Amino acid sequence: MVTGNRFTGTGTALVTPFRQDGALDEPTLHRLIQRQIEAGIDFLVPCGTTGESPTLTHEEHLRVVETTVKLAKGKVPVLAGAGGYNTMEVMARAKELAAIGADGILSVTPYYNKPTQEGLYQHFRAIAEAVSLPIILYSVQGRTGVNIEPATVKRLAEVENIAGIKEASGNISQMAAILNAVPEDFIVLSGDDAITLPLMALGGRGVISVVSNEIPAEMGRLTRLALRGDFDGAREIHRRYHPLMEINFVESNPIPVKAAMAEMGLLEPVWRLPLVGPKAENRARIRAVLESLGLIRREAAAHARERSHAAIAH
Repeated sequence: MVTGNRFTGTGTALVTPFRQDGALDEPTLHRLIQRQIEAGIDFLVPCGTTGESPTLTHEEHLRVVETTVKLAKGKVPVLAGAGGYNTMEVMARAKELAAIGADGILSVTPYYNKPTQEGLYQHFRAIAEAVSLPIILYSVQGRTGVNIEPATVKRLAEVENIAGIKEASGNISQMAAILNAVPEDFIVLSGDDAITLPLMALGGRGVISVVSNEIPAEMGRLTRLALRGDFDGAREIHRRYHPLMEINFVESNPIPVKAAMAEMGLLEPVWRLPLVGPKAENRARIRAVLESLGLIRREAAAHARERSHAAIAH
């Protein structure tokens, strides 16, 4: 079996920063990737849901992954997003990402056309046969309308280079059933920050994280402690940062996390349509959580508000 063991612990589902004119902000992307590496993140996941992949052009998608690979080379592995509802297109994209040096492929279930379980099996098997890289399945029924059932995961785990699954169903019982069904070396990762700890207690191997965009070192420490069996230590970190994990989903991801990162001075508060900035009351809630955790000071928050208002006016 092609190993996916490099994809354990905390992998950051990287946001994609944009400039005020809507273009890809490459200097900021460089800084964000460097910040993750310096914080000791376990692996990086560009061009997923959090990276606003549906609104990236083909060239931008490749550019973001290429940049991530270049900066991460020899430091942390890169699990690049390549998913969609056209199997042939996903296969072609996976080949391109393999050619530019990605270490693995994260592939979300097809959305809108709602394949059957057999259709899902054939879809992911075709992608796995198109490239030699480890494939991590991504099951997120709340976004795609399709769930990869445990029996289907079990079948897919028998495909040589399908190495794991990002499980974002929110169903702990289903996650337990998957862990019971797959081989020991098949990696089950949480797709929800708040469920990381209970999943790891069941045998999960980590998380593909949104909150680690904001707190990479802390989230990395949480999963490392859990992997060592130090659940007391991991629980302490979880309890402290649980409000941040929750506020990141007060509106559709990645609206809140990019708003928070703008407050922290990490990027410009820019999203691509159909995503827009958070409502004023939610922006205030995000700011309050950041202040309570010491991630921003009140003066910095006031400055960030001024920048945000100026950006919106512009």
